[in-house]
Amino acid sequence: MKELAGAFPVLATPMYDDETVNYEGVKQNIEHYISLNVAGLIVNGSTGEFVSLTKEEKYTLMEVAAEQVNGRVPLIIGTAAETTQDAVTYTEKAESVGADAALLINSYYAHPKDHEIYEHFKTVADSANIPIMIYNNPFTSGVNIGTETILKAGRDVENITHIKESSGEIQKLRDISRQGKDYIKPFCGSDDLVLESFLMGATGWVSVAGNIIPELATDLFNSFKEGNMDEAWDIYDRILPLCNFLEDSGKYVQIVKRGLDLQGLAGGPSRKPRLPLTAEEDRTLQGILSELQIVKN
Repeated sequence: MKELAGAFPVLATPMYDDETVNYEGVKQNIEHYISLNVAGLIVNGSTGEFVSLTKEEKYTLMEVAAEQVNGRVPLIIGTAAETTQDAVTYTEKAESVGADAALLINSYYAHPKDHEIYEHFKTVADSANIPIMIYNNPFTSGVNIGTETILKAGRDVENITHIKESSGEIQKLRDISRQGKDYIKPFCGSDDLVLESFLMGATGWVSVAGNIIPELATDLFNSFKEGNMDEAWDIYDRILPLCNFLEDSGKYVQIVKRGLDLQGLAGGPSRKPRLPLTAEEDRTLQGILSELQIVKN
């Protein structure tokens, strides 16, 4: 099993102007990130608009990504679905194409109770032989999974090995890290709490900002891991305006895709009902990227 640690960009799904998936752009973006020595990659996540993709598109995206990555870095594939059986099907597909792990959130419309979430995670994990990174994000799923439920899933199910913690509650990540240190490892899922999360024991970062600033995301993790806290704080101070904009705007997908376009990478539109950035939002983004010396304003 490949080690899952470090900053993993959770990739946008590039699209053409007619909102069809740009699979060549997927390949080009993957090459870009691998050339910059990212720790790993994630596809079919929320930033990848998984809820807006058809089953066939998700399958093709899994296949294209796995073939392009070709084992060079760890690849995590999102396998979330509203029903447990669909999540099992997606996870089996991810394993069959060669994913190194699956990223799995609870049902995002049913608002299940904790015991139902536990059974969902366990059933899906039991259907596969790859590691499972479960995912707590109350802002999108409407449920803030209890700490004990997360710990129980990690204790009871051998291949539930990681948790993407996106509640924004730093004490929850702390408690998971401390109490579950022997069996479940937390990844930061909140871009505006990444260094705090590392300090509380996170071993990785599911990074939305990493689409736009993969080198800085990698440098932040490496500086922290090497104990160079002055450098880590300096990088964090620099990227925090972007991280805050992504977390607070409600348009993180559109921001990422516009950021990719501005750098000559494959972005394109998001599928409706997501609409493009307003002129003011676009100016804000370009100002942030200009400060980071990513684009000229």
